[in-house]
Amino acid sequence: MKKYLKYDEWCIIEEGFNPANHQASESIFSIGNGKMGQRANFEEKYSGESLQGSYVAGVYYPDKTRVGWWKNGYPEYFAKVLNSPNWIGINVTIDGFELDLYKCKVDNFTRTLNMKEGFLLREFEATLENDKKISVKAKRFVSMADTENGAIRYSITPINFSGKISFTPYIDGDIENEDSNYDEKFWNILDVQAEDGSAYLESQTKKSDFRCGFAMKYIVKLNEKVVKPNAEVIQLNKWVGNQIEIEVKEGETACIEKFAGVTSSLNYATDALKSQAEELASFACHKGFDKLFEDHKQKWSEKWIHSDIKIKGDIAAQQAIRFNIFHLNQTYTGEDERLNVGPKGFTGEKYGGTTYWDTEAYCIPFFLMTSPSQVTRQLLIYRYKHLPRAIENAEKLGFKNGAALYPMVTANGEECHNEWEITFEEIHRNGAIAFAIHNYIRHTGDKKYLEEYGLEVLVGISRFWSQRVTFSEARKKYVMLGVTGPNEYENNINNNWYTNKMATWCLKYTKESIDYVKAENPERYEELKAIMNFNEEETVRWMDIVDNMHFPYNEELKVFMQQDGFMDKEQMMADDLDPAERPINQHWSWDRILRSNFIKQADTLQGMYVLEEQFTEEEIRRNFDFYEPRTVHESSLSPCVHSVLASKIGKIEKAYEMYLRTSRLDLDDYNAEVHEGLHITSMAGTWMAIVEGFGGKRAYDEKLYLNPVIPEQWEEYAFRIRFKGKDLEVRVNENEIEIISHASLPVELFVYDKPVTVEENKSITISR
Repeated sequence: MKKYLKYDEWCIIEEGFNPANHQASESIFSIGNGKMGQRANFEEKYSGESLQGSYVAGVYYPDKTRVGWWKNGYPEYFAKVLNSPNWIGINVTIDGFELDLYKCKVDNFTRTLNMKEGFLLREFEATLENDKKISVKAKRFVSMADTENGAIRYSITPINFSGKISFTPYIDGDIENEDSNYDEKFWNILDVQAEDGSAYLESQTKKSDFRCGFAMKYIVKLNEKVVKPNAEVIQLNKWVGNQIEIEVKEGETACIEKFAGVTSSLNYATDALKSQAEELASFACHKGFDKLFEDHKQKWSEKWIHSDIKIKGDIAAQQAIRFNIFHLNQTYTGEDERLNVGPKGFTGEKYGGTTYWDTEAYCIPFFLMTSPSQVTRQLLIYRYKHLPRAIENAEKLGFKNGAALYPMVTANGEECHNEWEITFEEIHRNGAIAFAIHNYIRHTGDKKYLEEYGLEVLVGISRFWSQRVTFSEARKKYVMLGVTGPNEYENNINNNWYTNKMATWCLKYTKESIDYVKAENPERYEELKAIMNFNEEETVRWMDIVDNMHFPYNEELKVFMQQDGFMDKEQMMADDLDPAERPINQHWSWDRILRSNFIKQADTLQGMYVLEEQFTEEEIRRNFDFYEPRTVHESSLSPCVHSVLASKIGKIEKAYEMYLRTSRLDLDDYNAEVHEGLHITSMAGTWMAIVEGFGGKRAYDEKLYLNPVIPEQWEEYAFRIRFKGKDLEVRVNENEIEIISHASLPVELFVYDKPVTVEENKSITISR
């Protein structure tokens, strides 16, 4: 772990500049607004190690897959999240000497991510090679209100001299992706133009032909009064900017405010990119930094009303949950059904693509409870619109008759993951997508979604499961061969319990959904049958699979086995590992990992989390006690599931331990990889650990349940949830639970399994 950040309820604060921490901080202090985002790179030049990252949502590059040999059905490319042209740059020189924090003496350095208001602030003093000392304050944000605008206020005050300060605001299109498979640059530069006070650059992705326009305008101030120094216009092939020089006396403050407008061909015709970007930059400049920021701050205030979780008595836990919620909210807003929750969001390049099964398994519970139902509906429609590609993906692997295999990684619905044991075998992702439909309906009551979109997806997925299983004459059971479960430290195994369980659940739920639509809207049902070329006789096989699936089980231990042969492995505990060899994925060979019994992330326990109502508390406890000690939690998606289940079975201290691990995973860099970007999708698991874990929130049969517990480290915690359009606030302390209604109708729920009614805009208090 790496602990260098100060505890604070609403801010992430780094005091003192250490270049060794810089790339990690670039990830942690990233900002975004759903449409674009920016790593916390310095505006001025920095010659030390840095991962430059500016991102435009939905823009990707199909980088050719790099493999040693080819297999039929193998994806032809890996969709890369693109590092786009850099709009934040402002080079600075002081009497001819360049400001570079890697080369100069830095004092009183503070970097602050203000999560409540959504901005990044940097303050420091620097002594340059000419012994001239300056004080710098730089504030920037990407607007939540005006989502194609970014703004920077960069101020310099000479401390021990009077002299010339030069600002060079620019846009740089000569950028690269760190994870390019063949060291290729992914952008063509189509247009560069610069004038006094403004500049424009237009870029085009190779192959995929996305186009982005970047316009900038700026104003210069001396002691808060606007001045208009002469500008040198600089226009190169891939770089445009202005250079401004201003005379500043000791103690005076020179400031440049830079405004950017960012457009893409996702939202504008290509011939309108320039005019729209320039109009956006002009709009922001005219509106002014302060007004632009006030509108942005108001949007964040509105988001925090519904998504904030308050914890008293534990500042580390409080900071952590807000950090995770902040990044989730700035990664995805639900305003564009073409977008999704990228695994690194706007914080890094790793993993590529824009969509994993993480969205359905982890992020949807968060958005269901904290946002209007339309936000989650957009995520589901995203998958519906990719159904034809999911059918194509299955066809490439030999499946027929409309069977659908959703991709493990995608940008447009087409599979683009480049590891065969995951691409071909980690098929449980289909189950997460089907379950997300059920999860949405049971929380919103929107059953109409089935006839509008959901049934087609469910039938496609069920057709896949029906064809993927094999009937074993030896067992007289259906089996699932050659799969990889959520635990990716086991590849190409047979009868992964979680995969088999989700397959049978999907088949049964699809049959129930067919029966529902047929009964409720026969006319629409007949339309769907024609669209899907569906014959009800298909469901006969589905139900036979449900009734006769093989599930590995150990009678002696009374435990569901993760897969066939799991007990053939040497049974070791994670605590027996040498700490110097952890994480094992950075120290062991893959062969050694695959032969071990160590579990990367919740697998069997993942199934017991998802389908909890099917198991007794004693069954959950036995399986938890067996699998948790064997789990190394080297997936960011693992601790949260363990935390929820630990709360369920009364292991509150273990739940708290796992909560801290998931919530501070990036802040404390548990797996020594935060420099590559944050774990955005697992951040939703942090929310789950509190609301579903400690809060005991469940939705069964479209009814809401709360069974709260509280860690001894906390005095009180509070969260807010939406259920069927009704808004509730829940406060829990050692002695009582208060439930406050913000709804206009009475809310019925169960607390500790007893029915409770909260009248509209009233509250009730229940003793624990």
